[in-house]
Amino acid sequence: MNASIRSPLRSARAHALQGRVGIPGDKSVSHRALIFGAIAVGTTRITGLLEGEDVLHTASALRSLGVPIEREAEASWLVHGVGLGGLAEPEAVLDLGNSGTGARLLMGLVATHPFTSFFTGDESLCRRPMARVTAPLTEMGARFVARDGARLPLAVLGTEDPLPIEYRLPVPSAQVKSAILLAGLGAPGETSVIEPQPTRNHTENMLRHFGATVAVTEGKNGRRVTVGGQPELVASDLTVPGDPSSASFPLVAALVVPGSTLTVTGVGLNPLRTGLFDTLLEMGANLKYENRRVEGGEPIADIVVCGGTLRGTTVPAERAPRMIDEYPILGIAAAFAEGRTVMRGLQELRVKESDRLAAMAHGLEACGVKVAVDGDDFVVEGTGAPPAGGANIAVEFDHRIAMSFLVMGMAARRAMRIDDGATIETSFPGFVALMNGIGGAIEPA
Repeated sequence: MNASIRSPLRSARAHALQGRVGIPGDKSVSHRALIFGAIAVGTTRITGLLEGEDVLHTASALRSLGVPIEREAEASWLVHGVGLGGLAEPEAVLDLGNSGTGARLLMGLVATHPFTSFFTGDESLCRRPMARVTAPLTEMGARFVARDGARLPLAVLGTEDPLPIEYRLPVPSAQVKSAILLAGLGAPGETSVIEPQPTRNHTENMLRHFGATVAVTEGKNGRRVTVGGQPELVASDLTVPGDPSSASFPLVAALVVPGSTLTVTGVGLNPLRTGLFDTLLEMGANLKYENRRVEGGEPIADIVVCGGTLRGTTVPAERAPRMIDEYPILGIAAAFAEGRTVMRGLQELRVKESDRLAAMAHGLEACGVKVAVDGDDFVVEGTGAPPAGGANIAVEFDHRIAMSFLVMGMAARRAMRIDDGATIETSFPGFVALMNGIGGAIEPA
């Protein structure tokens, strides 16, 4: 653990936040960079890799699968690829910690390798549903032995004769899509995933980056992504952009702390990841993009925000796949906004690291904010004034809940306390140091 992260933590009201900061690499891209580097031929150098616990668990699992991976310097890693089909049967259980992305993507990867792998994770990950992944992978020929609900720990019995499939996602999920496409690399012919709403497309971008054939078509029934099976992937260096999900925490903090001006540099602006920024602009946020450029096939920019008044808005359900991880911090912004904010179609939040919908509702109510949960819709009634705060929040192993309520404490009338700051290491190492460096007041409770 980073020494600056201790459990529990207390966050007190801050003065104006100021500065220019960088953020850790994108978690979604970092997982995929390691995985694709592992099955390419040759050595891939990854710059800007997120060194949070989730990504480190993926690196450890790949090593167990026979892939040499080494850390050159801070955030710079070398992956010596073994080629598609070159993974080895692991001798140890693959422990993915808290990482749903790592677990689901690696399950897809090993499903078309003819050996048995055992997967586990922490208490939170072992509660999360895996049937949405095991169902299509079973159609491709893999077999699974798991607890009720296809929950971890589970065994993946990979198939020697994988079948290409066409699979329609019941709900939008980049993780499930990616698991199927990774399995499709090991099958002959073409494997297609049809998604009802577009989800983050980092896997498609990276498939192309490493030399696979990918076709994406839009139709009245959704978006079809097709990958050609059994390609030879070729090692290719890449730079990981700053994580827009991580950027959301200091950005929202600067928006709700009066007098703040903050620049967050090098943030990934993949169009399928910018739902929160679009929503904040609709709420009247003083937010602008500077120094737009493209690195590693991903658009990035510096984001500048200034504190000011936010107003309530309605976030349509179809935007959810573009900001599914950012609803907790949006809930904080909504609590400071003037008027009602309605977030529609949040059923996916119930099966994240925690039931994030319930966690946000309970936490905001404890801070004196009026909220309502209507089916899968979440309503926050803002008054335009700082909420009372002063609550003790049980984060339930959820890093985003932890960071969101620490941001709340920076602008609420009374300090906030969370019971576990250690979980933040899964996605944002150095979070406390960064926030305190721009004017925050977070300390061990």
